[in-house]
Amino acid sequence: MTKTLGSLQLEEITLTLPLTEDVADERTIDVFARIATRVGGEDLPYLVFLQGGPGNEAPRPSLNPLNPNWLGVALEEYRVVMLDQRGTGRSTPVGNDILEKPTAEVVEYLSHLRADGIVRDAEALRKHLGVNQWNLLGQSFGGFTTLHYLSRHADSLDNVFITGGLSAIDRPAEDVYANCYNRMRRNSEEFYRRFPQLRETFRGLVNRARAGEIVLPTGEVVSETRLRSLGHLLGSNDGWFDLYNLLELDPTSNAFVHDLAGLLPFGNRNPIYYVLHESSYADGVVTNWAAERVLPEDFREDPTLLTGEHVFQEWTDTVPSLKPWKDVALALAQQEWPKLYDAKALENSQAKGAAAVYANDVFVPVDYSLETAQHLPGVQLFITSQHEHNGLRASSGAVLKHLFDLAHGREVR
Repeated sequence: MTKTLGSLQLEEITLTLPLTEDVADERTIDVFARIATRVGGEDLPYLVFLQGGPGNEAPRPSLNPLNPNWLGVALEEYRVVMLDQRGTGRSTPVGNDILEKPTAEVVEYLSHLRADGIVRDAEALRKHLGVNQWNLLGQSFGGFTTLHYLSRHADSLDNVFITGGLSAIDRPAEDVYANCYNRMRRNSEEFYRRFPQLRETFRGLVNRARAGEIVLPTGEVVSETRLRSLGHLLGSNDGWFDLYNLLELDPTSNAFVHDLAGLLPFGNRNPIYYVLHESSYADGVVTNWAAERVLPEDFREDPTLLTGEHVFQEWTDTVPSLKPWKDVALALAQQEWPKLYDAKALENSQAKGAAAVYANDVFVPVDYSLETAQHLPGVQLFITSQHEHNGLRASSGAVLKHLFDLAHGREVR
C-alpha cells in the first residue's frame, strides 16, 4: 500500500515471516515496514533505520514538525525504511495477553525477539524488495543489531552508519554495567557541581521514597532504586534540564508526581524494554540481574549517585505495569543467551561506513566501542564530546550528515 504525506511517498509493507530459524517450526509473525521516499528519490538506494530499544517500533514520519528530525538529511541520499522491531508497533506486538500462557512458553517466545530475529526479518524484507545490498542506520540497540547483521550477512550490506551503538563484544554484561556505573558517577557529580543545592534536595526525595511517601498517579509507590534511575536523563543532551526542573518542584505537589511519572524509565514503556533489556548485552551469557549485582559500594552508601539504564529486580514488585511480568522477567534473567557477535566475521566483513562514538556516553561505554571498532577498520569513526547518547536526534541531522560525508569521502566541515 502506498500513501502520500505532503511531499513524501510512504509505501507500507507487511510480511508474514517465520518466528524462528527452525524450518519445522510453523509459527509465524507479521513484520511491518514503511518506506519513505522524497519527490525525485524513487531510484535512490535504501537506508534501513534500526532504532533503539529493545521494544521500540520505528518512528512514524511527519513533516510539520519533521519526524524524525534527521529524516530530511537521510532522504537527500536514500529511501528510508522504517522497520518495526518484531514484537512492537505493527509487527505482531507483544501485549499482556501473552501472559495467559505458561511462563516457559512466554520466555521461549520472547527469546526470538532479540537482534538475531530482527536481522532475519530485515533480510526477508530485503529479498522481498529485490535488492542485492542496502544500507543500515543503527541507533543504540539498532547499532547492536547492525553488528549482528554484519556478523551474519555482511554481503547484504553496502554502508553501515552507527550512532551510539558499537556494543561491547566478548565481554560479560557485568563489565558493561560496571563501566556504565562509572560514567553515571561522573555525570552525577557534574550535575551536583553545577547545581550543588540539588544534592540535598535529592537526598530528601530518597528519604521520602524510603518512607513510601512518593506515590505516582498509577499507584506506584516509588522505590529508591526507581527514583535514582532518573539518572538516565543525564545521558542525553538536554535531559539534565528536565531533571533540574523536576527537582525545583514541591515534592508533595501533583505537578511533581505527574512530571516524575513521565520522566522515570521503563514503567511507561513497552514491557519488552524492561524484560529483555539485559539480554541486549548478553553475548553468549546468562545475565542474572547483572546491573544489580555489580552496583558499586559507593552507590550503596551514597543515595544521591544516580543510575542510568540499570534494571533492578524489585521493580517487578513495585511498578504496576511490570508486576504481571515478574515470573517472565525472573526466568529471562536465567536464560542462557546465544552469542550475537563474531569478531572474526566482523573483521572479514569488509564493512564500510561511519560510526558516531560519544565520548561521554553513559549507556554504551566509549572504551568498549573503540575496542569493537578495531574489528571494523573500514568504518570511519566520528568521536565527539559535543553530543550525548541521543546525538542523532539532538543534532537535528548534523551527526548523520557528518557520517555520510565521512563514509563517502566528502569534505567534512
